[in-house]
Amino acid sequence: LIITGSYGKIGAAVLASKACLKTGVGLLTTYIPNCGYEILQTSAPEAMCLTDKKKSYISKLPDLSSYKAIGIGPGIGKKTSTKEVLKQLFKSTKVPLVIDADALNIISENRELVKIIPKNSILTPHPKEFERLVGKWKTTIECFEKQKHFAKEHQCIVILKGVNTCICNSEGILFFNTSGNPGMATGGSGDVLTGIITGLLAQGYSSLEAAIIGVYFHGKAGDDAARQKGENALIASDIINY
Repeated sequence: LIITGSYGKIGAAVLASKACLKTGVGLLTTYIPNCGYEILQTSAPEAMCLTDKKKSYISKLPDLSSYKAIGIGPGIGKKTSTKEVLKQLFKSTKVPLVIDADALNIISENRELVKIIPKNSILTPHPKEFERLVGKWKTTIECFEKQKHFAKEHQCIVILKGVNTCICNSEGILFFNTSGNPGMATGGSGDVLTGIITGLLAQGYSSLEAAIIGVYFHGKAGDDAARQKGENALIASDIINY
Protein backbone atom coordinates (compact mmCIF):
# COMPACT_ATOMS: atom_id res chain seq x y z
CA LEU A 1 0.00 0.00 0.00
CA ILE A 2 1.19 3.53 -0.78
CA ILE A 3 -0.62 6.45 0.87
CA THR A 4 0.17 9.48 -1.25
CA GLY A 5 -0.93 12.65 -2.99
CA SER A 6 -2.99 15.79 -2.47
CA TYR A 7 -4.49 18.37 -4.83
CA GLY A 8 -1.72 19.49 -7.20
CA LYS A 9 0.58 16.64 -6.15
CA ILE A 10 -1.05 13.56 -7.67
CA GLY A 11 2.11 13.29 -9.78
CA ALA A 12 3.88 12.08 -6.63
CA ALA A 13 1.33 9.25 -6.40
CA VAL A 14 1.88 8.29 -10.04
CA LEU A 15 5.67 8.25 -9.71
CA ALA A 16 5.70 6.27 -6.45
CA SER A 17 3.18 3.78 -7.87
CA LYS A 18 5.01 3.17 -11.15
CA ALA A 19 8.34 2.77 -9.34
CA CYS A 20 6.83 0.30 -6.89
CA LEU A 21 5.38 -1.78 -9.72
CA LYS A 22 8.71 -1.78 -11.57
CA THR A 23 10.44 -3.44 -8.60
CA GLY A 24 8.37 -6.55 -9.25
CA VAL A 25 5.74 -6.19 -6.56
CA GLY A 26 2.83 -8.51 -7.32
CA LEU A 27 -0.03 -6.27 -6.30
CA LEU A 28 -0.13 -2.57 -5.42
CA THR A 29 -2.90 -0.46 -3.96
CA THR A 30 -2.46 3.32 -4.02
CA TYR A 31 -4.57 5.37 -1.61
CA ILE A 32 -5.13 8.93 -2.79
CA PRO A 33 -7.55 11.87 -2.42
CA ASN A 34 -10.64 11.70 -4.60
CA CYS A 35 -9.33 14.31 -7.08
CA GLY A 36 -6.63 11.92 -8.32
CA TYR A 37 -8.81 8.95 -9.28
CA GLU A 38 -8.91 9.44 -13.06
CA ILE A 39 -5.26 10.51 -13.18
CA LEU A 40 -3.95 7.40 -11.42
CA GLN A 41 -6.26 4.96 -13.20
CA THR A 42 -5.12 6.34 -16.54
CA SER A 43 -1.39 6.76 -15.88
CA ALA A 44 -0.78 3.66 -13.74
CA PRO A 45 -3.52 1.16 -14.68
CA GLU A 46 -1.61 -1.72 -13.07
CA ALA A 47 -2.15 -0.18 -9.62
CA MET A 48 -5.42 -0.65 -7.78
CA CYS A 49 -6.78 2.71 -6.66
CA LEU A 50 -8.56 3.51 -3.41
CA THR A 51 -9.77 7.05 -2.82
CA ASP A 52 -10.31 9.07 0.32
CA LYS A 53 -13.72 10.69 0.82
CA LYS A 54 -12.03 14.10 0.75
CA LYS A 55 -11.41 15.55 -2.68
CA SER A 56 -8.04 17.22 -2.15
CA TYR A 57 -6.24 15.53 0.77
CA ILE A 58 -5.95 12.35 2.83
CA SER A 59 -8.32 12.37 5.81
CA LYS A 60 -8.86 8.73 6.80
CA LEU A 61 -6.75 5.61 7.21
CA PRO A 62 -7.90 2.74 4.97
CA ASP A 63 -8.19 -0.89 6.11
CA LEU A 64 -4.61 -2.15 6.46
CA SER A 65 -5.28 -5.86 6.98
CA SER A 66 -4.21 -7.13 3.54
CA TYR A 67 -0.86 -5.36 3.07
CA LYS A 68 2.70 -6.61 3.64
CA ALA A 69 4.35 -3.19 3.41
CA ILE A 70 3.18 0.43 3.52
CA GLY A 71 4.72 3.61 2.13
CA ILE A 72 3.45 7.04 3.17
CA GLY A 73 4.35 10.64 2.51
CA PRO A 74 4.89 11.68 -1.12
CA GLY A 75 2.76 14.74 -1.79
CA ILE A 76 0.31 14.22 1.10
CA GLY A 77 0.54 17.77 2.49
CA LYS A 78 0.22 18.67 6.16
CA LYS A 79 -3.51 19.04 6.87
CA THR A 80 -4.63 18.35 10.45
CA SER A 81 -6.61 15.26 9.43
CA THR A 82 -3.63 13.96 7.43
CA LYS A 83 -1.54 14.28 10.57
CA GLU A 84 -4.13 12.14 12.40
CA VAL A 85 -3.92 9.52 9.65
CA LEU A 86 -0.15 9.29 10.20
CA LYS A 87 -0.64 9.00 13.96
CA GLN A 88 -3.22 6.22 13.54
CA LEU A 89 -0.93 4.41 11.11
CA PHE A 90 1.97 4.50 13.58
CA LYS A 91 -0.22 3.08 16.33
CA SER A 92 -1.93 0.36 14.28
CA THR A 93 0.55 -0.94 11.70
CA LYS A 94 1.91 -4.47 11.95
CA VAL A 95 4.08 -4.25 8.81
CA PRO A 96 7.21 -2.24 7.90
CA LEU A 97 6.76 1.39 6.85
CA VAL A 98 8.56 3.67 4.42
CA ILE A 99 8.20 7.25 5.67
CA ASP A 100 9.02 10.08 3.27
CA ALA A 101 8.45 13.71 2.31
CA ASP A 102 5.42 15.36 3.97
CA ALA A 103 5.12 12.48 6.45
CA LEU A 104 8.60 13.45 7.69
CA ASN A 105 7.60 17.11 7.83
CA ILE A 106 4.50 16.23 9.87
CA ILE A 107 6.70 14.31 12.34
CA SER A 108 9.07 17.29 12.60
CA GLU A 109 6.20 19.64 13.47
CA ASN A 110 4.50 17.20 15.87
CA ARG A 111 7.25 15.87 18.12
CA GLU A 112 4.95 13.44 19.93
CA LEU A 113 4.96 11.35 16.74
CA VAL A 114 8.73 10.82 16.92
CA LYS A 115 8.26 8.66 20.01
CA ILE A 116 5.83 6.28 18.29
CA ILE A 117 7.64 5.66 14.98
CA PRO A 118 7.22 1.89 14.50
CA LYS A 119 10.39 -0.19 14.84
CA ASN A 120 12.14 -1.14 11.59
CA SER A 121 10.55 1.75 9.73
CA ILE A 122 12.59 3.29 6.90
CA LEU A 123 12.86 7.09 6.92
CA THR A 124 14.07 8.74 3.71
CA PRO A 125 14.88 12.41 4.42
CA HIS A 126 16.91 14.76 2.27
CA PRO A 127 19.25 17.02 4.33
CA LYS A 128 16.66 19.78 4.92
CA GLU A 129 14.01 17.30 6.08
CA PHE A 130 16.58 15.64 8.34
CA GLU A 131 17.56 19.02 9.79
CA ARG A 132 13.92 19.64 10.70
CA LEU A 133 13.89 16.28 12.49
CA VAL A 134 17.15 16.53 14.47
CA GLY A 135 18.27 20.18 14.38
CA LYS A 136 21.22 21.89 12.68
CA TRP A 137 24.78 20.56 12.47
CA LYS A 138 28.10 22.24 11.70
CA THR A 139 30.10 19.41 10.13
CA THR A 140 29.36 16.28 8.10
CA ILE A 141 30.67 14.14 10.96
CA GLU A 142 28.21 15.80 13.36
CA CYS A 143 25.41 15.12 10.87
CA PHE A 144 26.32 11.42 10.74
CA GLU A 145 26.42 11.29 14.55
CA LYS A 146 22.89 12.70 14.66
CA GLN A 147 21.81 10.14 12.08
CA LYS A 148 23.29 7.27 14.13
CA HIS A 149 21.75 8.54 17.35
CA PHE A 150 18.28 8.89 15.78
CA ALA A 151 18.38 5.44 14.14
CA LYS A 152 19.53 3.73 17.35
CA GLU A 153 17.12 5.58 19.62
CA HIS A 154 14.07 4.85 17.47
CA GLN A 155 15.22 1.46 16.14
CA CYS A 156 14.70 2.46 12.52
CA ILE A 157 16.61 2.81 9.25
CA VAL A 158 17.52 6.37 8.23
CA ILE A 159 18.38 7.03 4.58
CA LEU A 160 20.02 10.45 4.32
CA LYS A 161 19.70 11.30 0.64
CA GLY A 162 22.37 13.21 -1.25
CA VAL A 163 25.80 12.69 -2.82
CA ASN A 164 26.81 9.18 -1.68
CA THR A 165 23.49 8.66 0.13
CA CYS A 166 24.15 7.42 3.67
CA ILE A 167 22.04 4.61 5.12
CA CYS A 168 22.15 4.01 8.88
CA ASN A 169 20.78 0.85 10.49
CA SER A 170 19.28 0.54 13.96
CA GLU A 171 22.69 -0.39 15.40
CA GLY A 172 24.29 2.83 14.17
CA ILE A 173 26.27 1.26 11.30
CA LEU A 174 26.60 3.48 8.22
CA PHE A 175 26.46 2.31 4.58
CA PHE A 176 27.47 4.71 1.78
CA ASN A 177 25.99 4.38 -1.69
CA THR A 178 28.18 4.69 -4.79
CA SER A 179 25.55 5.02 -7.55
CA GLY A 180 23.71 8.14 -8.68
CA ASN A 181 24.51 11.55 -10.18
CA PRO A 182 23.63 15.27 -9.80
CA GLY A 183 20.92 15.00 -12.47
CA MET A 184 18.81 13.05 -9.96
CA ALA A 185 18.37 16.17 -7.79
CA THR A 186 15.04 16.81 -9.48
CA GLY A 187 11.41 16.90 -8.37
CA GLY A 188 9.89 13.43 -7.98
CA SER A 189 13.15 11.51 -7.62
CA GLY A 190 12.42 10.89 -3.92
CA ASP A 191 8.90 9.69 -4.71
CA VAL A 192 10.44 7.10 -7.03
CA LEU A 193 12.77 5.90 -4.24
CA THR A 194 9.82 5.53 -1.86
CA GLY A 195 8.02 3.36 -4.41
CA ILE A 196 11.08 1.19 -5.03
CA ILE A 197 11.76 0.55 -1.34
CA THR A 198 8.09 -0.13 -0.55
CA GLY A 199 8.00 -2.65 -3.40
CA LEU A 200 11.09 -4.44 -2.08
CA LEU A 201 9.67 -4.59 1.46
CA ALA A 202 6.48 -6.15 0.10
CA GLN A 203 8.56 -8.91 -1.50
CA GLY A 204 10.02 -9.96 1.83
CA TYR A 205 13.34 -8.13 2.01
CA SER A 206 14.30 -6.88 5.48
CA SER A 207 14.17 -3.13 6.11
CA LEU A 208 17.95 -2.80 5.80
CA GLU A 209 18.14 -4.95 2.65
CA ALA A 210 15.29 -2.99 1.03
CA ALA A 211 17.00 0.30 1.88
CA ILE A 212 20.43 -0.69 0.54
CA ILE A 213 19.17 -2.45 -2.60
CA GLY A 214 16.59 0.27 -3.30
CA VAL A 215 19.03 3.16 -2.95
CA TYR A 216 21.66 1.45 -5.11
CA PHE A 217 19.34 0.54 -8.00
CA HIS A 218 17.60 3.93 -7.83
CA GLY A 219 21.02 5.50 -8.38
CA LYS A 220 22.07 2.97 -11.01
CA ALA A 221 18.89 3.62 -13.01
CA GLY A 222 19.65 7.34 -12.78
CA ASP A 223 23.18 6.72 -14.06
CA ASP A 224 21.92 4.63 -16.97
CA ALA A 225 19.37 7.32 -17.84
CA ALA A 226 21.97 10.11 -17.61
CA ARG A 227 24.26 8.31 -20.08
CA GLN A 228 21.43 8.33 -22.62
CA LYS A 229 19.79 11.68 -21.90
CA GLY A 230 22.40 13.78 -20.07
CA GLU A 231 22.20 14.89 -16.46
CA ASN A 232 20.48 18.22 -17.19
CA ALA A 233 17.60 16.57 -19.04
CA LEU A 234 17.10 13.81 -16.46
CA ILE A 235 13.62 13.67 -14.87
CA ALA A 236 12.14 11.32 -12.26
CA SER A 237 10.20 9.29 -14.83
CA ASP A 238 13.50 8.41 -16.52
CA ILE A 239 14.67 6.72 -13.32
CA ILE A 240 11.55 4.49 -13.43
CA ASN A 241 12.01 3.71 -17.13
CA TYR A 242 15.63 2.65 -16.65
